[in-house]
Amino acid sequence: MSITTRPYGTLPNGQQVVEYTMRNDSGAGVSILDFGGTITRILVPDREGKLGDVSLGFEDVMPYFKGECGSMGGIIGRYGNRIGGARFTLEGQEYLLGKNNGENNLHGGPQGFNQRMWQAKAEEKDGVCSLTLTLTSPDGDQGFPGTLTATVIYTFDSENTLGITYHADTDKPTLCNLTNHAYFNLDGHESGTVEELELQIFADFINEVDSGLIPTGKMLLPEETVYGFAKPTRLGDVLAKTSGDPALNNAGGVDFNYCMGRDKETKVCARVYSPRTGREMTVETDQPGVQLYTGQYLNYVGKDGIHYRRFGGLCLETQHYPDSPHQAHFPTTVLRPQEHYYTFTRYRFGIRV
Repeated sequence: MSITTRPYGTLPNGQQVVEYTMRNDSGAGVSILDFGGTITRILVPDREGKLGDVSLGFEDVMPYFKGECGSMGGIIGRYGNRIGGARFTLEGQEYLLGKNNGENNLHGGPQGFNQRMWQAKAEEKDGVCSLTLTLTSPDGDQGFPGTLTATVIYTFDSENTLGITYHADTDKPTLCNLTNHAYFNLDGHESGTVEELELQIFADFINEVDSGLIPTGKMLLPEETVYGFAKPTRLGDVLAKTSGDPALNNAGGVDFNYCMGRDKETKVCARVYSPRTGREMTVETDQPGVQLYTGQYLNYVGKDGIHYRRFGGLCLETQHYPDSPHQAHFPTTVLRPQEHYYTFTRYRFGIRV
């Protein structure tokens, strides 16, 4: 196991951004920036043992800094996903948030956690590499109450497992719903689209959403939708139905939350497989939900000059449900001073023979 660093560009204020690469003895590894906690590369083997990069990203920090990246690879906070009307009420007080998704707040709003410098500390211990990132979000930041101290720990081991552990504490009641926005393509980041990949999501329900992708409160059974993924399904077969299905057509593809059971219970929430390369990714978490986003608005030139186009990558963002502050029957996203926020997600990369 090893950890190396290299410069990844300079911010307008002169601050140097560093990319940390955690690599195991096989050569597989993960690269992460101290800016935004951004995953820039994931190198894992195919069935022939050839390493390939399965994470979309950019060669320089500036697309991330400018927000011209679809939140690619970054830590999302304070609140992953959407809050309807860009406002919420907590303990009798209303808080107004930035509107950056129509009338709604998305991923915490403008200048989210993925566009901040984090304090970084790298370590290799007992055969596991780790990168610990810390950020303090002051009271009123993004419109949210309370000073929030967030710590996100990335790990990578000899079994090609990328772990992400999230911690947070607050001095006032606030909302907290942290996640990561990596775009995956197990065929390789340069391969075009994810349409040939097979996906299965282990969910009990899917949140029905309105035209702004805000949950209505109604739960849909996966088998009653064309985007349920209750059994292994070729992504292209679902995406081909986009124009004919009202929900898919409204979202431009898949952009829905899948409800997987109770909070703080460890479960496998999704499995992705590439018939072309043999690569498989299993997603494990203790969160109650996962957002599948199929990259329908990708239109960027990324690493190696590759044009990331529509459906060029998929996101599996483990999370609490969207718009939870307005849905009393959803698992709560309120964090209080006497509580400690903790959650984890593991992306296990393997080979199916």
